[in-house]
Amino acid sequence: MKGKQKNYLFYVEHDYSYEILRPLQEEIKKQGDRVCWFLVGKQINNHLSETELELKTVKEVIDYNPQACFVPGNTIPNFIPGLKVQVFHSLEWKKKTTFRIRDCFDLYCTHGPSTTNKFNILKQKHQHFDVIETGWPKTDALFEATPINFPEARGPIILYAPTFSPKLTSAVELYGAIKKLSAKQSWFWIIKFHPKMDPKLVDQYREIEGKNLKIIETDSIAPLLKSAELMVSDTSSVIGEFALLKKPTITLNNLMPDDYVINISKHTELESTINDVLADKAAIYKAVVAYAKQLHPYYDGQSSRRVLQAVTNMSEKNINHLKAKPKNIFRHIKMRMKLNYWRL
Repeated sequence: MKGKQKNYLFYVEHDYSYEILRPLQEEIKKQGDRVCWFLVGKQINNHLSETELELKTVKEVIDYNPQACFVPGNTIPNFIPGLKVQVFHSLEWKKKTTFRIRDCFDLYCTHGPSTTNKFNILKQKHQHFDVIETGWPKTDALFEATPINFPEARGPIILYAPTFSPKLTSAVELYGAIKKLSAKQSWFWIIKFHPKMDPKLVDQYREIEGKNLKIIETDSIAPLLKSAELMVSDTSSVIGEFALLKKPTITLNNLMPDDYVINISKHTELESTINDVLADKAAIYKAVVAYAKQLHPYYDGQSSRRVLQAVTNMSEKNINHLKAKPKNIFRHIKMRMKLNYWRL
Protein backbone atom coordinates (compact mmCIF):
# COMPACT_ATOMS: atom_id res chain seq x y z
CA MET A 1 0.00 0.00 0.00
CA LYS A 2 1.40 3.38 -1.02
CA GLY A 3 2.08 5.77 1.85
CA LYS A 4 0.83 9.30 2.23
CA GLN A 5 2.32 11.83 -0.18
CA LYS A 6 5.15 13.81 1.40
CA ASN A 7 5.56 17.57 1.02
CA TYR A 8 9.04 19.02 0.55
CA LEU A 9 10.18 22.65 0.30
CA PHE A 10 13.10 24.27 -1.52
CA TYR A 11 14.08 27.45 0.35
CA VAL A 12 16.26 29.44 -2.08
CA GLU A 13 17.87 32.87 -2.18
CA HIS A 14 20.23 32.68 -5.19
CA ASP A 15 20.00 31.67 -8.85
CA TYR A 16 22.63 28.94 -8.47
CA SER A 17 20.08 27.01 -6.39
CA TYR A 18 18.11 25.90 -9.46
CA GLU A 19 20.86 23.70 -10.84
CA ILE A 20 21.57 22.24 -7.40
CA LEU A 21 18.00 21.35 -6.53
CA ARG A 22 16.42 20.27 -9.80
CA PRO A 23 17.93 16.75 -9.68
CA LEU A 24 16.50 16.47 -6.16
CA GLN A 25 13.13 17.70 -7.44
CA GLU A 26 13.20 15.02 -10.13
CA GLU A 27 13.86 12.30 -7.54
CA ILE A 28 11.10 13.61 -5.25
CA LYS A 29 8.59 13.45 -8.09
CA LYS A 30 9.85 10.00 -9.09
CA GLN A 31 9.02 8.81 -5.58
CA GLY A 32 5.48 10.17 -5.93
CA ASP A 33 5.94 13.09 -3.56
CA ARG A 34 5.47 16.84 -3.90
CA VAL A 35 7.90 19.75 -3.87
CA CYS A 36 7.36 23.51 -3.85
CA TRP A 37 9.83 26.37 -4.25
CA PHE A 38 9.99 29.41 -2.00
CA LEU A 39 12.04 32.23 -3.53
CA VAL A 40 13.41 34.59 -0.90
CA GLY A 41 15.06 38.00 -1.15
CA LYS A 42 16.16 40.35 -3.92
CA GLN A 43 19.06 38.31 -5.30
CA ILE A 44 16.94 35.46 -6.67
CA ASN A 45 15.34 35.68 -10.10
CA ASN A 46 12.31 33.60 -10.97
CA HIS A 47 13.49 30.94 -13.42
CA LEU A 48 10.80 28.41 -12.53
CA SER A 49 9.13 26.53 -15.34
CA GLU A 50 5.38 26.22 -15.76
CA THR A 51 5.48 22.77 -14.20
CA GLU A 52 7.36 23.84 -11.08
CA LEU A 53 5.29 24.86 -8.06
CA GLU A 54 5.95 28.10 -6.20
CA LEU A 55 4.71 29.28 -2.81
CA LYS A 56 4.70 33.07 -2.62
CA THR A 57 4.02 33.88 1.04
CA VAL A 58 5.20 32.65 4.41
CA LYS A 59 1.60 31.76 5.25
CA GLU A 60 1.42 29.51 2.18
CA VAL A 61 4.65 27.82 3.26
CA ILE A 62 3.38 27.23 6.80
CA ASP A 63 0.04 25.91 5.52
CA TYR A 64 1.93 23.62 3.12
CA ASN A 65 3.62 22.11 6.21
CA PRO A 66 6.64 20.49 4.53
CA GLN A 67 8.19 17.39 6.01
CA ALA A 68 11.62 18.79 5.15
CA CYS A 69 13.11 22.00 3.76
CA PHE A 70 16.21 21.79 1.57
CA VAL A 71 18.54 24.79 1.69
CA PRO A 72 21.60 25.41 -0.51
CA GLY A 73 22.16 28.69 1.35
CA ASN A 74 23.27 29.58 4.86
CA THR A 75 20.08 30.13 6.85
CA ILE A 76 16.39 29.34 7.14
CA PRO A 77 13.91 30.73 9.73
CA ASN A 78 12.91 28.50 12.62
CA PHE A 79 9.19 29.27 12.17
CA ILE A 80 9.05 27.39 8.87
CA PRO A 81 7.91 23.78 9.52
CA GLY A 82 9.85 20.62 8.77
CA LEU A 83 13.38 19.30 9.09
CA LYS A 84 15.90 21.91 8.01
CA VAL A 85 18.38 20.24 5.64
CA GLN A 86 21.62 21.86 4.49
CA VAL A 87 22.68 20.65 1.03
CA PHE A 88 25.31 23.38 0.42
CA HIS A 89 25.75 25.83 -2.45
CA SER A 90 28.96 24.29 -3.80
CA LEU A 91 31.61 21.62 -3.29
CA GLU A 92 33.85 24.26 -1.72
CA TRP A 93 35.22 23.16 1.65
CA LYS A 94 38.35 25.24 2.20
CA LYS A 95 36.59 28.41 3.29
CA LYS A 96 36.08 28.83 7.03
CA THR A 97 32.50 29.91 6.42
CA THR A 98 31.72 26.43 5.04
CA PHE A 99 31.93 25.07 8.58
CA ARG A 100 30.24 27.95 10.37
CA ILE A 101 27.34 26.61 12.44
CA ARG A 102 24.48 29.08 12.27
CA ASP A 103 22.02 27.15 14.48
CA CYS A 104 19.49 26.70 11.68
CA PHE A 105 19.82 23.09 10.52
CA ASP A 106 18.80 19.66 11.78
CA LEU A 107 20.75 17.75 9.14
CA TYR A 108 23.86 18.39 7.07
CA CYS A 109 24.01 16.28 3.90
CA THR A 110 27.73 16.27 3.23
CA HIS A 111 29.50 15.46 -0.03
CA GLY A 112 32.55 13.40 0.91
CA PRO A 113 35.32 13.01 3.50
CA SER A 114 36.56 16.59 2.96
CA THR A 115 33.34 17.93 4.51
CA THR A 116 32.02 14.92 6.43
CA ASN A 117 35.01 14.52 8.74
CA LYS A 118 34.94 18.14 9.90
CA PHE A 119 31.15 18.24 10.31
CA ASN A 120 31.24 15.06 12.40
CA ILE A 121 33.63 16.82 14.77
CA LEU A 122 31.26 19.80 14.91
CA LYS A 123 28.34 17.44 15.49
CA GLN A 124 29.99 16.07 18.62
CA LYS A 125 30.66 19.59 19.83
CA HIS A 126 27.20 21.10 19.22
CA GLN A 127 24.94 18.03 19.40
CA HIS A 128 21.93 19.78 17.85
CA PHE A 129 22.23 18.39 14.30
CA ASP A 130 23.00 15.16 12.46
CA VAL A 131 25.52 14.62 9.67
CA ILE A 132 25.02 12.09 6.87
CA GLU A 133 27.27 11.77 3.84
CA THR A 134 25.08 11.61 0.74
CA GLY A 135 26.90 13.32 -2.11
CA TRP A 136 25.64 16.51 -3.76
CA PRO A 137 22.38 16.56 -5.76
CA LYS A 138 23.86 18.81 -8.44
CA THR A 139 26.34 16.10 -9.44
CA ASP A 140 23.48 13.82 -10.53
CA ALA A 141 22.91 16.19 -13.45
CA LEU A 142 26.66 16.59 -13.99
CA PHE A 143 27.26 12.91 -14.61
CA GLU A 144 24.16 12.60 -16.82
CA ALA A 145 24.81 15.78 -18.84
CA THR A 146 25.38 15.59 -22.58
CA PRO A 147 28.35 17.61 -23.88
CA ILE A 148 27.51 20.49 -26.19
CA ASN A 149 28.73 20.00 -29.74
CA PHE A 150 30.76 22.91 -31.07
CA PRO A 151 31.32 22.02 -34.75
CA GLU A 152 33.21 25.26 -35.31
CA ALA A 153 35.94 24.23 -32.84
CA ARG A 154 39.24 23.72 -34.68
CA GLY A 155 41.20 22.55 -31.66
CA PRO A 156 40.87 21.57 -28.00
CA ILE A 157 37.96 23.21 -26.18
CA ILE A 158 38.96 25.32 -23.18
CA LEU A 159 36.36 26.48 -20.66
CA TYR A 160 37.01 29.75 -18.89
CA ALA A 161 34.91 29.95 -15.71
CA PRO A 162 36.08 32.70 -13.34
CA THR A 163 34.59 33.59 -10.00
CA PHE A 164 32.77 36.91 -9.64
CA SER A 165 34.38 38.28 -6.47
CA PRO A 166 36.34 41.46 -7.30
CA LYS A 167 39.13 40.35 -4.95
CA LEU A 168 39.44 36.84 -6.40
CA THR A 169 38.36 37.00 -10.03
CA SER A 170 40.91 36.50 -12.80
CA ALA A 171 38.66 38.13 -15.40
CA VAL A 172 40.47 41.48 -15.35
CA GLU A 173 44.03 40.17 -15.53
CA LEU A 174 43.37 37.41 -18.07
CA TYR A 175 41.35 39.53 -20.50
CA GLY A 176 44.31 40.51 -22.65
CA ALA A 177 45.79 37.02 -22.67
CA ILE A 178 42.51 35.34 -23.63
CA LYS A 179 41.90 37.96 -26.34
CA LYS A 180 45.34 37.24 -27.79
CA LEU A 181 45.03 33.45 -27.56
CA SER A 182 41.54 33.36 -29.07
CA ALA A 183 42.89 35.13 -32.15
CA LYS A 184 45.50 32.40 -32.72
CA GLN A 185 42.90 29.76 -33.64
CA SER A 186 44.82 27.03 -31.80
CA TRP A 187 42.08 26.48 -29.23
CA PHE A 188 38.34 27.05 -28.97
CA TRP A 189 37.28 29.06 -25.93
CA ILE A 190 33.90 28.85 -24.21
CA ILE A 191 33.25 31.28 -21.37
CA LYS A 192 30.70 30.86 -18.60
CA PHE A 193 30.41 33.81 -16.24
CA HIS A 194 28.95 33.63 -12.76
CA PRO A 195 25.52 35.35 -12.58
CA LYS A 196 27.01 37.93 -10.21
CA MET A 197 29.91 38.87 -12.46
CA ASP A 198 30.36 42.62 -13.04
CA PRO A 199 28.28 43.40 -16.18
CA LYS A 200 30.99 45.78 -17.42
CA LEU A 201 33.49 42.94 -17.46
CA VAL A 202 31.04 40.68 -19.26
CA ASP A 203 30.49 43.38 -21.89
CA GLN A 204 34.24 43.72 -22.31
CA TYR A 205 34.56 40.03 -23.10
CA ARG A 206 31.59 40.21 -25.48
CA GLU A 207 33.68 42.54 -27.62
CA ILE A 208 36.17 39.75 -28.33
CA GLU A 209 33.60 37.06 -29.18
CA GLY A 210 34.37 35.45 -32.50
CA LYS A 211 34.82 32.16 -34.30
CA ASN A 212 37.24 30.92 -31.61
CA LEU A 213 35.54 32.34 -28.52
CA LYS A 214 31.93 32.17 -27.37
CA ILE A 215 30.23 33.36 -24.19
CA ILE A 216 27.59 30.86 -23.14
CA GLU A 217 24.54 31.93 -21.16
CA THR A 218 22.86 28.95 -19.54
CA ASP A 219 21.34 27.90 -16.22
CA SER A 220 23.43 24.73 -16.29
CA ILE A 221 27.20 24.61 -16.50
CA ALA A 222 27.28 20.79 -16.54
CA PRO A 223 27.18 20.37 -20.37
CA LEU A 224 30.04 22.88 -20.66
CA LEU A 225 32.13 20.99 -18.12
CA LYS A 226 31.52 17.84 -20.15
CA SER A 227 32.48 19.62 -23.40
CA ALA A 228 35.80 21.09 -22.26
CA GLU A 229 39.14 19.32 -22.27
CA LEU A 230 40.70 21.87 -19.94
CA MET A 231 39.41 24.64 -17.68
CA VAL A 232 40.93 27.99 -16.75
CA SER A 233 39.70 29.60 -13.54
CA ASP A 234 40.87 31.18 -10.29
CA THR A 235 39.26 30.37 -6.93
CA SER A 236 35.86 29.38 -8.30
CA SER A 237 34.03 26.52 -6.61
CA VAL A 238 33.35 24.99 -10.04
CA ILE A 239 36.92 23.63 -9.97
CA GLY A 240 35.68 20.81 -7.74
CA GLU A 241 32.97 19.85 -10.21
CA PHE A 242 35.50 19.74 -13.05
CA ALA A 243 37.77 17.57 -10.91
CA LEU A 244 34.95 15.00 -10.57
CA LEU A 245 35.18 14.56 -14.34
CA LYS A 246 38.91 13.85 -13.86
CA LYS A 247 39.93 16.86 -15.92
CA PRO A 248 42.68 19.43 -15.18
CA THR A 249 42.25 23.10 -14.25
CA ILE A 250 44.70 25.98 -14.59
CA THR A 251 44.13 28.68 -11.99
CA LEU A 252 45.37 32.23 -11.68
CA ASN A 253 46.29 33.17 -8.11
CA ASN A 254 44.13 30.49 -6.50
CA LEU A 255 43.58 31.48 -2.88
CA MET A 256 44.49 28.03 -1.55
CA PRO A 257 46.25 26.12 -4.35
CA ASP A 258 47.10 22.44 -4.11
CA ASP A 259 48.56 19.78 -6.37
CA TYR A 260 45.21 19.07 -8.10
CA VAL A 261 45.36 22.42 -9.94
CA ILE A 262 48.11 24.05 -11.97
CA ASN A 263 48.38 27.50 -10.43
CA ILE A 264 50.01 30.44 -12.17
CA SER A 265 50.69 33.91 -10.79
CA LYS A 266 50.90 35.97 -13.99
CA HIS A 267 48.79 36.18 -17.14
CA THR A 268 51.96 35.82 -19.19
CA GLU A 269 52.24 32.21 -18.02
CA LEU A 270 48.86 31.17 -19.40
CA GLU A 271 49.80 30.16 -22.96
CA SER A 272 52.82 28.03 -22.04
CA THR A 273 50.91 26.37 -19.19
CA ILE A 274 48.01 25.44 -21.48
CA ASN A 275 50.50 23.93 -23.94
CA ASP A 276 52.19 21.94 -21.16
CA VAL A 277 48.93 20.57 -19.75
CA LEU A 278 47.48 19.60 -23.13
CA ALA A 279 50.76 17.88 -24.01
CA ASP A 280 50.80 15.79 -20.82
CA LYS A 281 47.57 15.63 -18.81
CA ALA A 282 48.76 12.42 -17.12
CA ALA A 283 51.17 14.50 -15.04
CA ILE A 284 48.30 15.91 -12.96
CA TYR A 285 45.70 13.15 -13.45
CA LYS A 286 46.54 11.21 -10.26
CA ALA A 287 46.36 14.34 -8.10
CA VAL A 288 42.98 15.32 -9.59
CA VAL A 289 41.55 11.83 -9.03
CA ALA A 290 42.83 11.68 -5.43
CA TYR A 291 41.31 15.09 -4.68
CA ALA A 292 37.97 14.11 -6.23
CA LYS A 293 37.84 10.95 -4.10
CA GLN A 294 38.00 13.02 -0.93
CA LEU A 295 35.70 15.71 -2.26
CA HIS A 296 32.87 13.58 -3.64
CA PRO A 297 33.43 9.81 -3.98
CA TYR A 298 30.04 9.15 -5.62
CA TYR A 299 29.84 8.67 -9.38
CA ASP A 300 26.54 6.82 -9.59
CA GLY A 301 24.25 9.85 -10.07
CA GLN A 302 22.22 8.80 -7.02
CA SER A 303 23.08 11.56 -4.54
CA SER A 304 19.54 12.99 -4.61
CA ARG A 305 18.18 9.58 -3.68
CA ARG A 306 20.61 9.33 -0.77
CA VAL A 307 19.60 12.81 0.45
CA LEU A 308 15.93 11.81 0.51
CA GLN A 309 16.74 8.53 2.25
CA ALA A 310 18.73 10.43 4.89
CA VAL A 311 15.71 12.68 5.51
CA THR A 312 13.37 9.68 5.71
CA ASN A 313 15.67 7.90 8.16
CA MET A 314 15.92 10.99 10.35
CA SER A 315 12.14 11.55 10.25
CA GLU A 316 11.48 7.97 11.30
CA LYS A 317 14.06 8.13 14.06
CA ASN A 318 12.72 11.48 15.27
CA ILE A 319 15.05 14.30 16.32
CA ASN A 320 14.42 14.14 20.04
CA HIS A 321 17.93 12.71 20.45
CA LEU A 322 19.30 16.10 19.44
CA LYS A 323 19.82 18.98 21.80
CA ALA A 324 17.66 22.05 21.33
CA LYS A 325 19.22 24.60 18.99
CA PRO A 326 20.54 27.81 20.55
CA LYS A 327 17.96 30.59 20.37
CA ASN A 328 20.16 32.95 18.34
CA ILE A 329 17.46 35.60 18.67
CA PHE A 330 19.27 38.31 16.72
CA ARG A 331 19.72 36.12 13.62
CA HIS A 332 16.09 35.02 13.63
CA ILE A 333 14.87 38.60 14.05
CA LYS A 334 16.88 39.51 10.95
CA MET A 335 15.23 36.68 9.03
CA ARG A 336 11.78 37.81 10.20
CA MET A 337 12.60 41.32 9.02
CA LYS A 338 13.70 39.95 5.65
CA LEU A 339 10.43 38.07 5.22
CA ASN A 340 8.34 40.69 7.02
CA TYR A 341 6.75 37.98 9.14
CA TRP A 342 6.03 38.61 12.82
CA ARG A 343 3.43 36.03 13.83
CA LEU A 344 4.49 33.69 16.63
